[in-house]
Amino acid sequence: MPLSALTSLDDFYQLLAASLKDNSLTKLLLSKYKGADKSLERLTIRPLTLQNEPVLCFVYQHQTNHITKNYGYDEGVEIIKSLLSSDFKSAYLTLAGAEIQVEISKKGKLKITTHKVKENADSQLQHNRDKKRFVDIKRPFLTQLGITDKQQNLIPAMSKKWKQINKFIEVFGQALEVSACNKGEPVNVVDFGSGKGYLTFAIHDYLRHSLHNDAQVTGVELRQGLADLCNETAATLDHHGLSFVCGDVKTHAPKQTDVMIALHACDIATDYAINYGIQANAAIIMCSPCCHKQIRPQMHSPALFKPMLQYGVHMGQQAEMVTDSLRALFLEAYGYTTKVFEFISLEHTNKNKMILAIKKNQHNGKEKSEILRQIADIKNYYGIKEHCLETLLAENSKQNEV
Repeated sequence: MPLSALTSLDDFYQLLAASLKDNSLTKLLLSKYKGADKSLERLTIRPLTLQNEPVLCFVYQHQTNHITKNYGYDEGVEIIKSLLSSDFKSAYLTLAGAEIQVEISKKGKLKITTHKVKENADSQLQHNRDKKRFVDIKRPFLTQLGITDKQQNLIPAMSKKWKQINKFIEVFGQALEVSACNKGEPVNVVDFGSGKGYLTFAIHDYLRHSLHNDAQVTGVELRQGLADLCNETAATLDHHGLSFVCGDVKTHAPKQTDVMIALHACDIATDYAINYGIQANAAIIMCSPCCHKQIRPQMHSPALFKPMLQYGVHMGQQAEMVTDSLRALFLEAYGYTTKVFEFISLEHTNKNKMILAIKKNQHNGKEKSEILRQIADIKNYYGIKEHCLETLLAENSKQNEV
């Protein structure tokens, strides 16, 4: 159906059904909830493959928790029809080559807007040149998670996620190669905020299948439903040594950890994750920070900068740079070689910075003192009174002295 022909909800539902048949559906977001459940904020729907069967994964996003339910395509579409217009007044449909917005006014007036999205080189599969991939496209977990279809061909709508998985494994593999991890011993990995487990399954499969390492990988996810779903998937695939637990970086006590991963831990959760990695003496720490709320209100920029920082976006960029620079320096002070670089945009955010830290074999106490002095100078310059990571590290030092 041409996008220009969309004039009614029935047309929209026909397009939705067609997108499921041709695997072009990426996501459907229902928002502006007006139903009876006051805690429900939005509903995110994505196609998924479970036990070799295609399903629609419904994630009901409440104020305090998320609830996940899976339905067959036909049943799922009927549920969407019952919810849109009656309970939700807005829908945003993302396809492989287009985006469609549906808005329903208080008086019931319908407005549908559409626009095409240019496909990048990864989504134009027929024109792809052969590229080095760090993950085998034929691996079963990719089909189970809905990255590939039953014939183990990449689903076009998941091309960005496929690219992300490969880039992540590339970075991890290079870090593992130069780290102090004993390659002959099982590698212990903790992944905070594992979500649907795309990267958690990928790193476990890479260690077990590609490197033949008897790895133990734990995904830590705050939403019980997602943790349960990932455990079911791991059991179906016989991914021994892979498990998912409900919790977060503040509740999951440090234990034997060789690799600590925390992608898009919000605000100071990144500081808790880095502190966890340092206390666990992790050989590799991989963080992708998200939002920087703690430092920004504390910062007092010099008068010279005020004309530049009157624009909110520049103030935010400055706070981000200072926050993550201090995190990287603290890692350096505690014996890590640290890199800060652009990684790749993840599916749910435009943040693409990664802090990668690899434990050094030897650490110079004099070097630590110099780095801590640099940190103090930066804090004084900007008038920063507290950095969460510094506070956590100081608390740990006091506990160790007792």
